[in-house]
Amino acid sequence: MDLKLAQFASLSQKDKGPAYTSLIQQAISQSDPDAVVADLHLLVNAIVNQDSIGLVVARQVLAELVKVLGETKDSALRKRLVEDTLATVQPRIVSYEEQVNSLRFQLADLLEEGEEWSEAARVLMGISLDSGQRTISDEDKLRIFIRIVRLLLEDEDSVQAETYYNRAALLIHTAPDRETQLQFKLCQARISDYSRKFLEAAIRYHELSYVAEIDEEERRHMLTAAVTCAVLAPAGPNRSRVLASLYRDERTADLPTYNILSKMFLDHILRPAEIKKFEATLKPHQLAKIAISSNDRLASTAADDDDGEPISSTRTGPATVLDRAVMEHNLLASSKIYRNITFKGLGALLDLTPGAAETMARKMIEQGRLRGYIDQVDRLIWFEDNREEDDAQGKAGGLGDVQEAEDTGAPFTKRWDAQIRLTAANVESIVQHLTEKGLVRGVA
Repeated sequence: MDLKLAQFASLSQKDKGPAYTSLIQQAISQSDPDAVVADLHLLVNAIVNQDSIGLVVARQVLAELVKVLGETKDSALRKRLVEDTLATVQPRIVSYEEQVNSLRFQLADLLEEGEEWSEAARVLMGISLDSGQRTISDEDKLRIFIRIVRLLLEDEDSVQAETYYNRAALLIHTAPDRETQLQFKLCQARISDYSRKFLEAAIRYHELSYVAEIDEEERRHMLTAAVTCAVLAPAGPNRSRVLASLYRDERTADLPTYNILSKMFLDHILRPAEIKKFEATLKPHQLAKIAISSNDRLASTAADDDDGEPISSTRTGPATVLDRAVMEHNLLASSKIYRNITFKGLGALLDLTPGAAETMARKMIEQGRLRGYIDQVDRLIWFEDNREEDDAQGKAGGLGDVQEAEDTGAPFTKRWDAQIRLTAANVESIVQHLTEKGLVRGVA
C-alpha cells in the first residue's frame, strides 16, 4: 500500500481520483480484517493529510469510501473501519463535514444495533448541523434531535434527553410526515414520565394508544404505561378524571394492572400485597427515592410527642414515588369512609408516624387535592364532601349523573335523619310511579 501511494502521488490531479479510488476495493477485498483496517488507514491518512492531493480529489475518494463502508456486510469490521476513518479525519473535519456526517450516521446505526444507546446518541450529537458546505433542512434536524432523545431515554438519561427534546419542540411544526409527529409525541410522553410528571404522561400515553398507525402491541404497551403513570400521579380531582377515562376504556380490563386501576378509581384502600405486585411492573425511574425535607421531618417528629403512647410506625414520610402515590390515595380513600380520623389512626392506616400523617394531609389540603381541615387541639382531621372529586368520577368519567343528598352541615344525628327521609322519599316516588303505570295496586 505504501508503494502504491507513493507512485500515485506523482500522478496528475485528473488521474489521482480514479487511482486512489481503485485502492479502496483492493484493500476491502482482503480476507484478513487487520490488513483491511491497516491499508485503509494508510489510504485515508494519505488523502486527508497530503496537500498535494488536493481537497476536491480527497473529498471524491472519501465519499467513495463512505459508500463502500455502507455496503460492507461484516458489522464488526465495518465498525472498526468507520471509527478509524473518523479518528483520522477528525483534525481536518471542517474540510470533510459531509463525509464525516455520513460516517457518523453509519456508526450510530451500528451502535444502536448493539444496544449501545448512549454511545449512539453521542455520535449523533457530534454531527455538524450548521455546516458551511451543506445546508441541513429543519426536517432533517428534527429527525436527528428526536432520534437522540429516543436513544438517551433508552439509557434513562432524561436530563440530557430533555435538552434535545426542547430543541425538537422548536422545529416540530416542520414535521413532514405523520411518523415523525408520532415519534415526537412519544418522546413527549416519555420525557414527562421520566420527569415524574405522571399525570401529563398518562394523558399523552392514553392519546397515543388510540392511534391506528401504531402497531397493536405498541398501543397495548402505551395503554399499560398510561395506567401506570395514572396510578403514580398525585391523588386529587385531576387524577380522578384520568383514572375515570382509563377505567371506562374497555381495553384496560385485559391489562395486568387493571386490579389496581379499578381499586384506585373506586376509592378502595390498597393493601400491601397489591402494592408489591404492582411494584414489580415498574421501571427503575418510577421507583426513585424521594427525600424528606428537614422541615417536614422536624414537624413529623415534634407532632408525635403528645400523649406518650406507643405508635405503630416510625416512618416519617414516603420513601419512593410509589409510596407517596399509594399513601396519598389511601388518605383520599379514607376521606370517603370517615368523617374524621385521629392523627394516630391515620398514621396507622398509612404506616406513618402521626406527625407525618398530619403533614401529608396538610399538604394535600393546601394544594386543593383534599377537602377538609385539621383540628390540632383534638388532633383530628375532619373531611368534607368533595363535590369536585365526585363530579370527576361521575360526569367526567362517563358513569352517568348521580343524585346526591344536600349537605346541610347538621350534626351527625340530624344528618342521619336527613338520609332516612331522603331514602323514604325515593321509595315513595318509585311506588307512585309504578302505581301510575298500573304495575302495582294502590293500598287502601
